Amino acid sequence: MEAAGQSDTAPVETSFGAHVRLRRVGRIAEVTFDRGDGRNALALQDMRNLRDAALWLAEDTESSVVVLTGAGAFSAGADLADPALATAAEQPLLERRAAFKAGPDMCQAWADLEQITIAAIEGHCIGGGLALAVSCDHRVMAEGAHLRLPEIPLGMNMSWRSVPRVTALLGPARAKELIILGRKLDAATALDWGLADRKAAQGAALAGARALASDYAALPPLALRMSKQAIDVSAQPLGYATSFMDRDQFLLTRGTRDQAEAIAAFMEKRPARFSGD
Repeated sequence: MEAAGQSDTAPVETSFGAHVRLRRVGRIAEVTFDRGDGRNALALQDMRNLRDAALWLAEDTESSVVVLTGAGAFSAGADLADPALATAAEQPLLERRAAFKAGPDMCQAWADLEQITIAAIEGHCIGGGLALAVSCDHRVMAEGAHLRLPEIPLGMNMSWRSVPRVTALLGPARAKELIILGRKLDAATALDWGLADRKAAQGAALAGARALASDYAALPPLALRMSKQAIDVSAQPLGYATSFMDRDQFLLTRGTRDQAEAIAAFMEKRPARFSGD
């Protein structure tokens, strides 16, 4: 008898750039993001490669479930040292706006998948990393891992179309604590708040995600896909309508004096002095 999620179909392995690997066995696919440094910050090209992995999966009718994980840590968020992001920030506004599509396009590609998606989270999951994780259907979080959205304390708004997704999971009050106050959530708190769906021992998030994936993979694939779509539309009917401008809001806030002051205060380890400008 075949194990859940297994079939006679030969395993498929492929890569998207240097840091994103995909392996599918039966109805379960796994995507691993690994920059080899245990931090997994998202460079511009990494965002595009993770988007491309999701677009590949969007055409894959063999898989019912996709597990997304990061080697060492899920992701430290956008790579502020990425030369491509630095270059994009110096371009005219039209070019900047185009470059800053990479993050929201990545998240949207994962959110649009018909397969059930499960993020296996070890270590840190920060900023854009958390935006990617909440684009998935489930989050399995290991002891010792933590979640945080530091954008607003650093003078920027939270973008990548993540606000409706976070609010649907947490409700408005807790969403404000996470997004506006930049609360750091450990695994127990994330589970209590509803941001994580399973808690695992340290180092066992991927095993926990695989176990949940096997439950889904044993189900009829067509009914699974259609049911996921119905639930998502019910949960976030106005998601796009309330977030389509967040990329422009991000571009606006990251050019303010308050944003520069927030970064300076962070680097100098002092309280910030904000003026509203």
